[in-house]
Amino acid sequence: MAHITIEYMIMIPILIMQIFLFPLTASWLMNIWVDSRRTLALQEATSHLGSTIQQLYFSLNHETISAGTTTYSPGLPPFIENHHYIGNATLRTVGSSKVLELTLKLVKTRITVTTSVILGPNVLWRESTFMSNSTNACVSAEKNSTGIICLYFGG
Repeated sequence: MAHITIEYMIMIPILIMQIFLFPLTASWLMNIWVDSRRTLALQEATSHLGSTIQQLYFSLNHETISAGTTTYSPGLPPFIENHHYIGNATLRTVGSSKVLELTLKLVKTRITVTTSVILGPNVLWRESTFMSNSTNACVSAEKNSTGIICLYFGG
């Protein structure tokens, strides 16, 4: 009989520990999985927005395109898992080119993604913010008569 009591004394704390350990582990693993999924979706949106900006710049940079303003809606989803995202960009010079550092942040999370877009020397960036849940979320470009292209987020 003494052996059964000792076995219960050993097994009961282990069983109680498993009651708490398994749900905590499952929750921890699910949080990692959800963050990875959201990060991947935000990376895809950032890449698409960067590609849109680059294509808009290259389209306007041709000599046959006259001065004017154009706006393009990138067609991004307004929400990623019920969270909207905001974007900012900064332009820096690298050699004879300029690089636009585009950063998107998923609101109410810790997830932030950055991408770089290589543009030509005749580009300017107007300080602006991209709001994914805005009905007018777009990328705008103004080309002046000297060939300078000013890019910014609209909406």
